[in-house]
Amino acid sequence: MRHLIALVLALHFTPIAANAQSNAAVLVADDVRVDQNRVLIAQGNVEAFQGSVRIKAAAIQYDQRSGSLIISGPIILQDGEDVIILADQAELSRDLQDGLLLGARMVLNQQLQLASVEMNRVGGRYTQLYKTAVTSCNVCTDGRPPLWQIRAKRVIHDQTEHQLYFDQAQFRIRNIPVFYLPRLRLPDPTLERASGFLIPSLKTTSQLGTGIKVPYFIKWGDNRDITLTPYLSSKTRTLEFRYRQAFTSGRIKFEGAITRDDLRLGEDRGYLFGIGKFDLARGYVLDFDLETTSDDAYLKEYGYSSKDRLDREIAISRANRDKYVRFGFVNSKTLRDGENNETLPTNVFDINYERRLFPTSIGGELAVTANAHAHFRRSSVDKDSADADSIVDGRDVLRLNLDVDWQRQWTLGSGIQAKAQLGVALDTFQVNQDSTFPDSSLAISPYGVLTFRYPMIRKATNATQILDPLLQIGFTRGDDLAVPVDESTRVEFDEANLLSLSRFPRPDRRERGRAVALGFNWARFDPTGWSTTLTFGQVLRSHDDADFSKTSGLSGTTSDFLLAGQFQTSNDLQIIGRGLFNEKLDVSKAELRGTLKTRRTSIGTSYIWLSDDAAKDRASEDRASEVSEVTFDGAYQINDNWTAGANWRYDLIDDHAASAGIGFTYVNECVSIKLSVDRMNTSSTSVEPSTNLGFTVSLRGFSASNGTKRYQRSCGKQAK
Repeated sequence: MRHLIALVLALHFTPIAANAQSNAAVLVADDVRVDQNRVLIAQGNVEAFQGSVRIKAAAIQYDQRSGSLIISGPIILQDGEDVIILADQAELSRDLQDGLLLGARMVLNQQLQLASVEMNRVGGRYTQLYKTAVTSCNVCTDGRPPLWQIRAKRVIHDQTEHQLYFDQAQFRIRNIPVFYLPRLRLPDPTLERASGFLIPSLKTTSQLGTGIKVPYFIKWGDNRDITLTPYLSSKTRTLEFRYRQAFTSGRIKFEGAITRDDLRLGEDRGYLFGIGKFDLARGYVLDFDLETTSDDAYLKEYGYSSKDRLDREIAISRANRDKYVRFGFVNSKTLRDGENNETLPTNVFDINYERRLFPTSIGGELAVTANAHAHFRRSSVDKDSADADSIVDGRDVLRLNLDVDWQRQWTLGSGIQAKAQLGVALDTFQVNQDSTFPDSSLAISPYGVLTFRYPMIRKATNATQILDPLLQIGFTRGDDLAVPVDESTRVEFDEANLLSLSRFPRPDRRERGRAVALGFNWARFDPTGWSTTLTFGQVLRSHDDADFSKTSGLSGTTSDFLLAGQFQTSNDLQIIGRGLFNEKLDVSKAELRGTLKTRRTSIGTSYIWLSDDAAKDRASEDRASEVSEVTFDGAYQINDNWTAGANWRYDLIDDHAASAGIGFTYVNECVSIKLSVDRMNTSSTSVEPSTNLGFTVSLRGFSASNGTKRYQRSCGKQAK
């Protein structure tokens, strides 16, 4: 029978460290005895517990006179959840905080191994290891060296600061010395944030040559940090930065770069992006977004962003169950060829207010919605009738929209669901610096809608089907205002707005007259997880609205047919499609997207078709030719260590690849290697086509998290 002894009672085996709370040490062993010299001897499956320290050994001897523990191995010492020490022999103090261990190996966070000839524990905080080899690779017993290791004369582990200090460190690959450092400091795997160098990377581009990025992380307390990354090549000297800070009520993040390069000699180049969010008093929230760059080509040349329009936005909002309020301002800048920031509405103000009421006298829901909007152009040129066909000059627009509507739903005895909506809208506009439109306009538009749905369900052992026919009859009175269309320039007709009274995306336009929308939704659900959905619909109107482009699917008195569907298996495949076509089966817009995910494969692909739309007699989408494009993005896990990925975007009209890339990633228990090649073709005059090559090697084991997946190499011929 194993014996359990509370040594604090028997031999005063207690911690005496200053400022430490006294806890009894407990010893468990198969055989425990005390010899004539009052030396306690424990043998056979010995375990000792003292605070967070736990020891397993073959035998332990405790001499009360010297206060030392002599431990015979094999020894396993566990200090908390993250530190495990293996040793052959040890002599420790009675509080287990100080002592000497021989033939010792320390494992940190089940990742990093430190093997040494001799190990000293000092004060329970410092562990000194002499003649040490450090690696996170699997070490085989047949003498084969690990993939990489750091040899050092001495290594000190600071358990409080979670740091490793190396003296006379030598980095080796397959036991071949690569470089030498007299002093080296690295974080241990349990440290979440600490100042120091991060993983460097190599980058090669056709425009900037071959360069190296060496990021340095600076911890400024527990709530803020900054990362500085010098990027040096034969053609650029760049300093990248990222600043983050958390506050009690919010957070901010800024990132950017400062550059001097050979692409634009003598010019300072750079960019700055920033976001922030703060909780204010009374439930209000402040959001801001900052985007700026020195020139139109910088972001794409350096691969920082593919955006071709930048914005600077600030907004204050509050949302609760029955009310929503928002105040916002946006300043934008275009990077597109052929667009002029002077004649674009680059300054935009918006105020939004929504309120829901539930009157008990009439039932239903009463909604009040108000929108105040203004956009301004930098140009002060007044457009007049003499240049009516030219581009917009300095036109500024202010508008106010107010909607008050009541709606209520019923379920009739036959199962038909009915919904009624009645309302009135007030729209007022002020147009400045454009004499082709009236200075001010005002319209009051009453409207009403009746919607009927008759959902039917059919259940069977192998599937459940739902058929939902729908019909909407509505009207909007009033005349169109003579105001410019600056906001609703792109209209999408899809299953989300089939039953909308107005399908314009912004309230600077309204659909007027009588309209009927009809169609159906159908769905099939299989018990095994397979599902299929389908939506079909069309809109009939009393008159044609010239503000709908011909490819919107809504031009004329009879819209195109809308067909949208989705197919999904239990967990692997998903296909989504949508299209607009007329009675002659001429397709104006179509898209098809699919994803496939298996244990080793992840694939996403899409196809889009847009017909040309450059009509001058009605609104258009300024598209002189068709768009037909295929995209592909996929990854394949070759084995437990290798993963291959590829992306591709192909223009079927111009018959060339707009972009393409391929990459490989190798990951095992101690190293991660990434290699990527990307090619970008562009029609922009400010950005040249480029080819980018990226290469990154990182040593695993010196970070708090390396992901949830564990890698373990076999020492045999076959890798697991």
